[in-house]
Amino acid sequence: MSLLVVGTVAFDAIETPFGKTDKIVGGAASYISLAASYFYKNIQLVSVVGDDFPDTFLNTLKSQGVKLDGLQIKKGEKSFFWSGKYHNDLNSRDTLDTQLNVLETFDPVVPETSKNCEFLMLGNLVPAVQQKVIKQLTSRPKLIVLDTMNFWMDIALDDLKETIKMIDVLTINDSEARQLSGEYSLVKAAQKILAMGPTTLVIKKGEHGALLFNKDEVFFAPALPLEEVFDPTGAGDSFAGGFIGYLAKTQDISFENMKRAIIFGSAMASFTVQKFGTERLIGLSDADVEARVQEFVNLVQFDIALVNN
Repeated sequence: MSLLVVGTVAFDAIETPFGKTDKIVGGAASYISLAASYFYKNIQLVSVVGDDFPDTFLNTLKSQGVKLDGLQIKKGEKSFFWSGKYHNDLNSRDTLDTQLNVLETFDPVVPETSKNCEFLMLGNLVPAVQQKVIKQLTSRPKLIVLDTMNFWMDIALDDLKETIKMIDVLTINDSEARQLSGEYSLVKAAQKILAMGPTTLVIKKGEHGALLFNKDEVFFAPALPLEEVFDPTGAGDSFAGGFIGYLAKTQDISFENMKRAIIFGSAMASFTVQKFGTERLIGLSDADVEARVQEFVNLVQFDIALVNN
């Protein structure tokens, strides 16, 4: 049994209304792997960095049970770098700088030991690269989850649609769902997107929670109201990591269990936003995670008596 995570391991520089950072560790696969590691330990990471990337963070991943056989370290080259500034509402941001560096020529190589993985989490990457990963597998995983963004809808829509045909679960935010489907209603958008190939769709709505769809059912999970939110970077990736980590742990990919996975994913995202970068995801205890999940349960649990007319 194994979980294969593919995505960026990178540097970010972030500015929010609450502070700013210089270069810190980020990248979709970093958040996904850390979040998933609190539920499942047999994780293989496929990514690429330059020789400027800190060993301390790689050792942290290893200590969390993340295997780095599939991590390419390019000598004499620099890691992917992104810099952004968030607006006051933290829901919108401006990209200040993007340096692809090693990511520009990234050709993923799945280790032999992971070519028969049971679970595959494809973090936000070029759709053609995501396809390359799927095609290297010797057997179809029990579940393939794909995360993507509006950028690929703008410049690589045909490739993205081909990739979507190959997966089981798609995770995108509400504006991306509207762009991909051409529908404003998220219910109509979901049905159009499901017709493209995936059996399940997760629409993330940031501070307003997340929606889970299949062809016949819908489920809504709230976001946890927090007093302080410092940095939303990586929240969606942490959500995806908690989601697939819980599914891998339970080995149950039913819609009912995905409802639970949404809550665990939301819990991991709620940790991430409380500090800059990956800092809050490092050193959590099982008790921390359980207490945070219980907060979600308390948020929506109630008794009601139906009155017959």
